[in-house]
Amino acid sequence: MSGQRRVVVTGLGIVSPLGIGWRDSWDAALAGTSTARTITRFDPVDHACKIACEVRGFDPDDHIDRRAARRMDRASQLAVAAARMAVEDAGLEIRGGGERAGAVISTGNGSSQTFEDNDAQLIARGPGRASPLMVPMTIVNMSAGHVSMQLGLRGPSSCVVTACASGNHGIGDASAIIRKGAADVMVAGGTEAGVTPFCMAGLDATRALSRRNDDPEHASRPFDRDRDGFVSAEGAGILVLESLEHALDRGAPIICELVGYGASSDAYHLTEPDPSGRWQVAAMRAALARGGLDGTDVDYVNAHGTSTGAGDPVEIGAIRQLVGDDRAPSVMVSSTKSMHGHGMGAAGGFEAVLTALAIREGRVPPTINVENLDPACAGVDHVLGESRATPVDVAISNSFGFGGHNAVLAFARYDA
Repeated sequence: MSGQRRVVVTGLGIVSPLGIGWRDSWDAALAGTSTARTITRFDPVDHACKIACEVRGFDPDDHIDRRAARRMDRASQLAVAAARMAVEDAGLEIRGGGERAGAVISTGNGSSQTFEDNDAQLIARGPGRASPLMVPMTIVNMSAGHVSMQLGLRGPSSCVVTACASGNHGIGDASAIIRKGAADVMVAGGTEAGVTPFCMAGLDATRALSRRNDDPEHASRPFDRDRDGFVSAEGAGILVLESLEHALDRGAPIICELVGYGASSDAYHLTEPDPSGRWQVAAMRAALARGGLDGTDVDYVNAHGTSTGAGDPVEIGAIRQLVGDDRAPSVMVSSTKSMHGHGMGAAGGFEAVLTALAIREGRVPPTINVENLDPACAGVDHVLGESRATPVDVAISNSFGFGGHNAVLAFARYDA
């Protein structure tokens, strides 16, 4: 840690099923609002899973020049809108030509709808009618490219693709760029627009999705005995990260400190976690250790908590290993995916925004829809049904992706 800079969060931007902007999303989360509904972005009549958490009321023209927006997939539009909100929230002006400001915007699938549309056109009309924008609109790094272009960020720019862990990996990598002095400011998070026929069919084929089509509002039920899979979501969640010195120099509002980032790999299975949870524990410990902390310091865990049969109990077991069984009953845990669904590459961004707000606002958002707590998920202080007003000094946000990718962010109340 010696010689490396501290990293703070100064701005939040989110376009989520809970709302557009952090205030609407936060209010809906505190109210325990379920956003799962029957899919409207396409006709799901032939799909076994017909439900998702969609972003409603989003008009890209409210945030992006119309001509530029037409050259972006929805994933990029969502990312640019959330990034603009985050920069505005931070009161940030990009200085010096943007050389000391960069972006890491991660995703799981990238530009899904554009890919599907162009594939259909290729089959129907042949390769001679392929759009010259097909590749520039579909490659997964383009959300990071558009955010950089729209905001004038000329420092490091990249995209991390690690399935459901992408957002956390991106935020963690961005913090490392600041710590080593390669940038003063990074715009970081995740985006996804995968409520499309191809993505939904593929996920459902893995039997990962809930098929509670007749009761979508109660479909996402992490830790509940009767859970049957996650509910897919779309959106973007973005943070403005700055070196502490840079933030103080410009008098920025400091929301909290990003004290650490930990990553590991299960190296175990395509879609299921290592049942021991040992590598999830390793990632959590690494994130805390970066800030000179350990499991005894944790007040709140924003869990990955997807509502899958295999994943939920492994994560709770890993949290108990981290903090110890004696302390586990006093460690607050909630899964906000119960409300906003599983945003895949955007999930870490959503949850980082909500975790930062939990620290600043002194309120922990709940897990909803838990009617019968699975005994295999017991042993921690689940915040169920209603938000809880309580100080949060240290919180971790977990993201665990298909392929065994584990990424954990550790946040703390800023202490001058």
